[in-house]
Amino acid sequence: MLRPPTNEPGAMSMDHMQATAMNIVELFCSVFAMPVEMILRPRFGTRYFPPTVMFFSALLMLVLPLFSSMAGAASNVIFLAARVKAPEAMFGLASLSKLFFVLCAINQFRLYRRMISMESEPNSRYEGPPLPFLHLIPGSGSFWRVRIFYEPALLFLTSSLLYRLFIFQSGLADYLEFASLCLAMKNFIGWFKAWEFLRDVMDARNVGPILGKFVENTATDDELNTVHLASLPKDINPELRQQTAAYIARVVSPQAFLSDRE
Repeated sequence: MLRPPTNEPGAMSMDHMQATAMNIVELFCSVFAMPVEMILRPRFGTRYFPPTVMFFSALLMLVLPLFSSMAGAASNVIFLAARVKAPEAMFGLASLSKLFFVLCAINQFRLYRRMISMESEPNSRYEGPPLPFLHLIPGSGSFWRVRIFYEPALLFLTSSLLYRLFIFQSGLADYLEFASLCLAMKNFIGWFKAWEFLRDVMDARNVGPILGKFVENTATDDELNTVHLASLPKDINPELRQQTAAYIARVVSPQAFLSDRE
């Protein structure tokens, strides 16, 4: 199907709305996943985490422990009223918050050196290699399989296990389980955007031969149906036919798709 780009100011096509929705979901998931991504991929690039994500993640790590402590105080009152001792665990959201800011401070020195010596970093948006032991899992040679399935599954199972061993408090375990889902969704959106870009390029390439037949008026109805084109009248001016095909080729080119998504 041909999808001509809508470059007019304020145009809201289906592609624009989908791209906007995906960006919002990706931002939301990135904010919750950043604290755990710093642990899972400690060698991330200088521009892997945008400033907006860093700000909201830092704000989240300041607010969540506060709400967690208030909820813990309320639950302690209930347990005391019932004369039951509340279960205690070693680490809570406050521990994760402290670890987050410590990792941020440590990484600033590494990232600052890369920013000053830019030749030392081949790709500033690379999230870094996974943890070494993940290579022992069968199928870990696939980059996206590790990011979408293995790393979120490892985070989810680890948080659930440590909660049952009374090492993680319930608030921390709940956050990590939710963050694992956000991590999987964020990585899936990254994969989908890369796939969609390549798919648009391939679609534009495959449309080329059909447009050639369209100009020569030799394209069959089945071929035109694959790109949602109607055949032109047989007695149309040949020059007008060529101009029509040139316009269609221009709007379905990869450059047009790229400019439509900017």
